Amino acid sequence: MAKVKLIVKAKKVKLTAGRIADFRCAEDKIQAFLWCDDPTGLAVRATSAGTKSYIFQAKVNGQSMRLTIGDINKWSIEAAQAEARRLQVLIDQGHDPRQVNANNRNARETEAVALAQKQSSESVTVAEAWQTYITDRKPLWSERHYYDHLTEMHAGGVKRQRSTALTVPGTLASLAKLRLVDLTSELLEEWAKAEAAKRPTRARLSLRLLKAFLFWCARHPIYKAAVTTNVAQSRNARESLGKANVKDDALQREQLPAWFTAVRRIPNSIISAYLQSLLIIGSRRGELDKLRWEDVDFQWNSLTLKGLKGPRVIPLTPYVAQLLAPLPRRSEWVFSSPTAASGHLVDPSHTHKKACLIAGVPLSLHGLRRSMASLSEWIEMPAGICAQIQGHKPQGVREQHYIRRPLDLLRKWHVKIEAWILEQAGIEFVSEQPALRVIK
Repeated sequence: MAKVKLIVKAKKVKLTAGRIADFRCAEDKIQAFLWCDDPTGLAVRATSAGTKSYIFQAKVNGQSMRLTIGDINKWSIEAAQAEARRLQVLIDQGHDPRQVNANNRNARETEAVALAQKQSSESVTVAEAWQTYITDRKPLWSERHYYDHLTEMHAGGVKRQRSTALTVPGTLASLAKLRLVDLTSELLEEWAKAEAAKRPTRARLSLRLLKAFLFWCARHPIYKAAVTTNVAQSRNARESLGKANVKDDALQREQLPAWFTAVRRIPNSIISAYLQSLLIIGSRRGELDKLRWEDVDFQWNSLTLKGLKGPRVIPLTPYVAQLLAPLPRRSEWVFSSPTAASGHLVDPSHTHKKACLIAGVPLSLHGLRRSMASLSEWIEMPAGICAQIQGHKPQGVREQHYIRRPLDLLRKWHVKIEAWILEQAGIEFVSEQPALRVIK
C-alpha cells in the first residue's frame, strides 16, 4: 500500500458542532484538516467539494496511516472520538487497523455467503436437487440408470405415445415438492408403507436411488447444509418394502417349441429378432439394445457388445446372422425404433409378455439370459466359455489371468448351442453363412 505523507498539523482544538459547521477548505486547497485535541490523531477533513468527514491518522510500524471514520452527518463527535480511541488501542497492541478492518470485512462476507447458502439449501426442494444431481452424474451413468432416475421422479399425468391413458407418477413423485431439509426418516417410512402396498419392487429400486442421491447431497457445497443424515438408510423403510424374491425363471427344453412359435409370430420383425437373439446370445438387455450396425461383422461373423467392463467380441452365429441381415437400416441402431427418443428399442417387455401368455410360458426378459446359461448344460458347454460369451466376470485366478480363448473356440460351442436350441424348438434351419474354420 502506498505510503501516506503526514501533513504538518495545525493547532489542536476541542471539537464542537459550531466549529465543525464553520470549518471550510480554502479555495486554493484540495483539503483542510481541523485537528482534535483529544484523542490525538482525530480530525475533521474538509474538501474543496464541500464534504466533511472524520479521519484518524497515526503511525503503524514506523509508517504513516490514515483512515476515514465517516461522514460528520452520520457520526457524532462522541462516536468519532470513541472510534479514534479504539483504533489507537489496536495500534498500541501491535495491530494494523487496516488489516483488522479487512479481516472483519472478509469475515462478514464469509458469514453472509454461508447464510445465503444455508437459506438456499433450506428452500430447495427434493425435485430441484434431484435434477441437479442427475445432470451432474449423467456422464458417469448408463442410459438405463439415467432413465430410472427420470422415471422414479416423474410427476405423471402425461399422455402416452401409444394409448390414451396418462402416465402414472413415479414412486418418488410424492416426495418431489418437499423441501430437502424437511425430508425425515418418519416421512420416508410413511412413504415406504404406502408404496409397499402398490409397487414394492419399484419402491426398493427408488430407495436405493434416493440413498445414493442423499450421499451426494451430503458432499454438495450447498445441499450439505440441508442433509445432515441419510434418511434413506432407515431400517424401518427397508423392512416395510420387504426383500426382493430371487427370480429363477428360465426356459426348459420342452418349452422351446411353444416359445419360439409365439415369438416368431410377433408382427414386429425387429422385436421378434431381438427376443430370439437375446436367448441365443445370452447377453444383457442393455448390451443388445444398443447394438450398432458397425458392431456387426457379417464378413467374419462376429459381434462387438459394449458390456459393463468394456467391449467384448463374440461369434455371430448363423441363425442370429439370418435374423439381423434383413432388418431395416434406417439408423445406426440394429434394433431401431422410430417412436423411441433414443432411436433404438428400449423395453419390449409388453410384447414379450403377450407372446409368453400365448405360449403358456411365464418368462421375463432377463429369464432369456438365464435360459441360455441353463440350456448350455445340455451340450456340456464349458462354464468358462458360456460365461465369456455372456460377459460374466471370470471366476478364479486361472480364468482371470491365464485362459485366453480365441474367437474360433467360442464359435465352436456357440454354434453348437444355437443348433441344439433350434433342434429342440423344431426349427429347420439351413445356414446361409459362408463356411468358417471351426475347431473340432
